[in-house]
Amino acid sequence: MRKPLVAALTALAIAGIGAAPAVAAPAAKADTKTDSKAAAPTLQAVTLAGTVALSNCSGSVIRFPGSLDTDPALVLSNGHCLTSGFLDPGEVLTNQSSTRTFGLLNSSGTRVATLRASKLAYATMTDTDVSIYQLTSTYATIRNSYGISALTVQDTHPTAGTAITVASGYWKTLYSCNVDGFVYRLKEGDWTWKDSLRYTSACQTIGGTSGSPVIDQSTGKVVAVNNTGNEDGATCTVNNPCEVTESGTVTVRKGINYAQEIYQIPACFTTGNQLNLSAAGCVLPKP
Repeated sequence: MRKPLVAALTALAIAGIGAAPAVAAPAAKADTKTDSKAAAPTLQAVTLAGTVALSNCSGSVIRFPGSLDTDPALVLSNGHCLTSGFLDPGEVLTNQSSTRTFGLLNSSGTRVATLRASKLAYATMTDTDVSIYQLTSTYATIRNSYGISALTVQDTHPTAGTAITVASGYWKTLYSCNVDGFVYRLKEGDWTWKDSLRYTSACQTIGGTSGSPVIDQSTGKVVAVNNTGNEDGATCTVNNPCEVTESGTVTVRKGINYAQEIYQIPACFTTGNQLNLSAAGCVLPKP
């Protein structure tokens, strides 16, 4: 998880950095080679439209491939961004009443509305690090009132080498880099995450970027949710995740940051954007 925002802000004040800070990160070798002869995808400009600012983190208004405009909208962030604090390993929350608010941003990062949750639909820090809130507004209402469309979640596994943007609503900042590769297990303190996405060093995310959507620059779809990075070079401690291979080999990459994949989440939400952990293809941890 990213360090607490109080610590991040203190560090910025000491360094004299403004509201779009960055920390140096060393280059990391990609796990998968790309075909240099393949045609490069057409990249599009990613903006902050559809991102949200939470009290302590970032997030985004999302929809799934099967979502309807009349469905209640959803907000995606991290499980460790809950106002109640970190969840225990193995803990899963579903369909809990919530009135949490989110600042909706337009393309330039201007706050255009305050959205409100009706419930916390799902949250866990086991296998992944995700929270999904259901809002009191529909997608159609948000688009018609504020001109903002939800970001669509990609329902297939992301690809190494893909150009991505981490869009932080909290900092109103965009971080652009590439998918460097995937991690069999990412361990941080008491938590373990599966098949995590690793960035190349250009995505120098910091505290407050937790929960940011990771957007494929060629499709505009959300492929992951930003959640952590190794800050000090320590091994498998809080704010210093380590990579573990299937054979048990541990690797530490100081300054490198990570996200959790979300392609498996759409299968767990059915008609009306309602959570159904028993639905075919749903592999999210259950309570």
